[in-house]
Amino acid sequence: MPANVVDSLTPVLEMKQIVKAFPGVKALKGVSLKLKKGEALGLVGENGAGKSTLIKTLGGVHLPESGEIRVGGQCVSLNTPSISQSHGIAIIYQEFNLATNLTSSENLFLGKEVTRNGFINHRREEDLTRELFYRLGMDIDPRAKCGDLTVAEQQTVEIARALAADAQIIVMDEPTAALSKQEVDKLLAIIEDLKREGISIIYISHRLEEVFAIADRITVLRDGKSVGESATSDLSKNQLIEWMVGRPMEEEFPKRKVGRGPVCLKVEGLSRGCAVQDVSFELHEGEVLGLAGLVGSGRTETARLLFGADPADSGSIFLKGAKIDLGNPRDSIKRGICLLTEDRKEQGLILIHSSVENFGLPNLKEFQESGFISQGAEVEAFKGYVNSLKIRLSNPSRKVVELSGGNQQKVVIAKWLHRNADIFIFDEPTRGIDVGAKYEIYLLINQLVKGGKSVLLISSELPEVIGMSDRIIVMKEGRIQGEVNDAQRASQEEVLELALGE
Repeated sequence: MPANVVDSLTPVLEMKQIVKAFPGVKALKGVSLKLKKGEALGLVGENGAGKSTLIKTLGGVHLPESGEIRVGGQCVSLNTPSISQSHGIAIIYQEFNLATNLTSSENLFLGKEVTRNGFINHRREEDLTRELFYRLGMDIDPRAKCGDLTVAEQQTVEIARALAADAQIIVMDEPTAALSKQEVDKLLAIIEDLKREGISIIYISHRLEEVFAIADRITVLRDGKSVGESATSDLSKNQLIEWMVGRPMEEEFPKRKVGRGPVCLKVEGLSRGCAVQDVSFELHEGEVLGLAGLVGSGRTETARLLFGADPADSGSIFLKGAKIDLGNPRDSIKRGICLLTEDRKEQGLILIHSSVENFGLPNLKEFQESGFISQGAEVEAFKGYVNSLKIRLSNPSRKVVELSGGNQQKVVIAKWLHRNADIFIFDEPTRGIDVGAKYEIYLLINQLVKGGKSVLLISSELPEVIGMSDRIIVMKEGRIQGEVNDAQRASQEEVLELALGE
């Protein structure tokens, strides 16, 4: 067989029977995958399935106990990140690895500076950076500090850095988690261009519509094992979900029948600068009220005002008919209003503390005995929610940073459930969460409203806000643009038209 034919058939990457164990857990149990030249491979699975461990093994961060990795047909030992990079592999993690105080061009050539006569040639580096940005279709100033760039621009810097290192295999881990719809479309277009240039992509995402849009093949991991692989064109969404969760999914959004109760929260003329302007609405007991709108429409800012995290310039808030003043989050918590923040890692949890300590924070008075915290009572209370919410947790003392996104979200929900809150504000409750954990969050929301609680649901995913809400209010530029009274009969086009409308 001619050499060029052999080369075209040889995968650029093969990972065979990779095994990796950590104390108390076997993260990878013989995982295998193949990647072809110029191909996008979708790598999907629930949180904890082993995706992150696998790519860190590929990136030289973890050393496998056994298995084989081949790059271009040659068996390699990827013992360090630098060795992995030398084989043309670039990993773009969800948390970017950029020096934010350096310029984009300095980041691109960090550790491999372009020199002239023994000095760094900044002008040449900036010219090369411009060429790479042009190749990616992005207009970014090479002299701008990365800390001043948008998330989408920082991601472009990461991709450009991979190209500057002549990477032939680029792994993208949840690349669109914080991007707008327009930025997502731009990224997918960049990936298509990279594929045409012969660069191979491993694309990891919980957003299955993106995986179907960009991936040529899809590999599914579950519980540290490879459980399915298929050409994307031969795979249905239902089959993919069944592989991921290990059971049939009859419906994406579980139905519920709950009679709407009286108004529990009324907002009149709420305003704060340009972010929130004259917002008024009502929330009923036993209701899920969706709050939709494009990024920057004022949804999160409204939620923060209701939680007392930011002071309002004007407006009134009525709780069960009585006007209240929310000076700070403590006041809101006392009145039974809780907020599951958009960024749970930065604002909803203390990552270096244990799961049970995070659970106990708003409930410390209950666990006090003679001025001291009864850790036994705290743990016992938490264990009840570990069981009822199905939190995957080896030990209550395990640091919350070590949990998957879905389990972190459940810890946040548990602390508010124990606080016996009446109004739950969910801001992007399923961001970065796999499809199985999403379904469990949806079931929890249904349980809350069945128990007479009220939910204000903020989501950028239109199918989610439509599928889970009873009513939807739509915001644009800080104002309420319109209302959809029967969410179950609404279309995405109807909601999007309000979000974009004049």
